Amino acid sequence: MGPLVSVDILHVSDVHFGRDAQLAQLEAIEDFAPELKPDAVVISGDLTQRARHGEFQAAHGFMRRLQQVAPTLVIPGNHDVQWWKSPLHVLGRERLYTKYRRWFGENLTPVLEVPGAIIAGALSAHGVAPGSLTWNPNDMAVKGHLPKSETERIKGVFAAAKPGTAKVLVLHHNVLPGAISERMGLAHWQDAQRRLRETGADVVLCGHDHQEGAGVASEGLPISTAGTHTNRTRGGRASVFNLVRIHPDAVEIQHFRWDNGKFVASDQHRFARLEPVIIS
Repeated sequence: MGPLVSVDILHVSDVHFGRDAQLAQLEAIEDFAPELKPDAVVISGDLTQRARHGEFQAAHGFMRRLQQVAPTLVIPGNHDVQWWKSPLHVLGRERLYTKYRRWFGENLTPVLEVPGAIIAGALSAHGVAPGSLTWNPNDMAVKGHLPKSETERIKGVFAAAKPGTAKVLVLHHNVLPGAISERMGLAHWQDAQRRLRETGADVVLCGHDHQEGAGVASEGLPISTAGTHTNRTRGGRASVFNLVRIHPDAVEIQHFRWDNGKFVASDQHRFARLEPVIIS
């Protein structure tokens, strides 16, 4: 067993550069981040509002500034996917991510290693895709899904990590139902929750619902859901980002809430760090 250390991750999501982005909040995050001294930064998707080049450029600049604070992992969300370029993937999948890859690189599922932790991105944003469809027309191009191939890949990434390493899985769509919306972000969510647990992750980071959350999924797997930094929060609530602290025996999720022009520490949640899953 290797040495167990604590790891802090600044978790931001749904910045939606474009018309609705709250620049004062985003600039405050850039200023506040060095004070938090995170070991890593995660931006869990929806970097843009309409997948436009100018929005991606602004999001790229935001990422670059956070990279000056700590190594940063970014994944795409449903708003970053040009689903109209290939509905139901009839013209292939590649054209959905052309602009995202132009600004954030070819790898849609990056893996970031920092001392004490391995952070693995999973792709849940597939546009209008068979696996994301439900009977609700409002879910069109909004819901995501998590293919078995993704969880199998991440299971392999985590299995190769040194003993004692904190294993962090990142996807865009919310794993737990929103407290106000009561909506799941993933289609076929029961199966997805089970497979997320089987990856061996210690915690899952996600966004999408535009309301912060901290809770547990299948068999007590901790879930950190970051809010949005736009004027489209659920119920008009204050925007929130999270600081995820992974200790040898526990996972803490600290919310930082926008209050009178600055972010202040708010609710804190603590969950037991799970034992590794053994799949026969």
